[in-house]
Amino acid sequence: MDRMLSGLILLLALVYSAAASAQHDHHDEAHVKDGESVGVVDFRPDCAADSAETFNRGLALKHHMMYQQARETFRDLVEKDPDCAMAHWGVAATWFQPLWPERPDADALATGREAIERARKAGPGGEREHALIDAVGAFFADEDMGYGDRIDAWASGMAEAYSNHPEDHDIAALYALSRLVLGMRADTETRHELHDEAEAILAGVWEEENQHPGAIHYAIHATDVDGRAENALAMVEAYSDIAPSVPHALHMPSHIYVRLGEWDQVIEWNRRSADAARDHEVDDAISFHYIHALDYLVYGYLQKGEVDRAQAVQKEAEAVERHQPGFAAAFHAAAIPARIAVERRDWEKAGALEPRQPDYLPWDGSFWPEGLSWYARGLGAIHAGNGEAAQEAEARLATLRDRAKEAGEENFAIFIEVDRKILAGWSEHEQGNADSAIRLMEAAAELEGTVDKNPITPGALYPPYEALGDLLLALDRPDEALAAYQAGDDIWPGRKNTLAGMQQAREQLAN
Repeated sequence: MDRMLSGLILLLALVYSAAASAQHDHHDEAHVKDGESVGVVDFRPDCAADSAETFNRGLALKHHMMYQQARETFRDLVEKDPDCAMAHWGVAATWFQPLWPERPDADALATGREAIERARKAGPGGEREHALIDAVGAFFADEDMGYGDRIDAWASGMAEAYSNHPEDHDIAALYALSRLVLGMRADTETRHELHDEAEAILAGVWEEENQHPGAIHYAIHATDVDGRAENALAMVEAYSDIAPSVPHALHMPSHIYVRLGEWDQVIEWNRRSADAARDHEVDDAISFHYIHALDYLVYGYLQKGEVDRAQAVQKEAEAVERHQPGFAAAFHAAAIPARIAVERRDWEKAGALEPRQPDYLPWDGSFWPEGLSWYARGLGAIHAGNGEAAQEAEARLATLRDRAKEAGEENFAIFIEVDRKILAGWSEHEQGNADSAIRLMEAAAELEGTVDKNPITPGALYPPYEALGDLLLALDRPDEALAAYQAGDDIWPGRKNTLAGMQQAREQLAN
């Protein structure tokens, strides 16, 4: 019996080894182009036989959220195979980017709508393709819909597609993505349920295909929330192997490492991401993936206390002649100098920051990014004893908050209001109103807990619990300050200023 069992184990090992080798050869042959691996997508569209590889590559890039590069790939396929309905679907599907804060303008909506019409005229192959085309088509269907309604329509279409094709890896991954997007604006309990569902679905896809880019990428987003980060570590470690030259893929692991306070890892991954992104130009500008990685890189250096390196990265960002215009570039262009000033408690530099720079970026619709500059300016003004400038900054934050609400951007309005409350709390403290100051800081912390961190940012310029701890120390209440810092560290482990505050509170308690 033992000999039979040993023989069976050996046989299974040989079969597994042969299958793994064959699978590896297939991946290298079918999914690598020009030396750049993007992972494994095997959608099998109803197109010409030689179009499948190009489509799979475009869909993989879309899963990596390299939307411009995916669009170029799908457009090339449309030129080559105009009867491929899913090529037209791919073009349309890159014109909205669900987890990103970018919003398609009227031209993008018209282009997406036209691509869906062409997909339908080309004739989708089977119900599976019809379902995906209908889901994306729902996003573009009505010219007068708001962005939130468009996302709801797409998510509803993905729910129907998934209910009919739960075994399809790409439909499952995109459905899970739709759950995460809905969770970004759901109440706390529903948000957790949506993340649970998405995480379970993506884990199932990954178990069946551990090189699927959507499974890994969206799973990182599913676990980039309080208390979940360790769930994605196995996937994180696999990501660089499947897409070693894709900038956003190289950046994504740092979402988890920020949550864990692993600053060396944050720095390593984002340096690699930024270096890769320099080779990706969009309309004569450097891809926003470059400055996105640089902001995370600055954050990592600051948490290690390596200020000179953070400032060198700031100069690197400022030396770029033109970043790809959009919300992302505006956010990071504002965040990097504000982050360095506020983290260093360099209030003079914070108070001197100039909003809406560089001026070629789309500031009129970038309420939250502009708010970062005013927040830092206000903090600088308060610590310089300039109450008038602090009031101006707070008023600007209130205006930007209201404009975000009017635009339907409720989460952005919340982020701005959290910062405004912290600023108002420090103003109250300067006026000698301790109780009012504490209430405002506590309200900021409570409000922050109603939303998840947006994927665009590594973290707040000045988190509310850290601000509350600093306030309580200033009021000579170290026991309460320590509790505030500990609450902040539970959310964002390893922040340098939070840890320093905890140490100062302990020292005061010991004396």
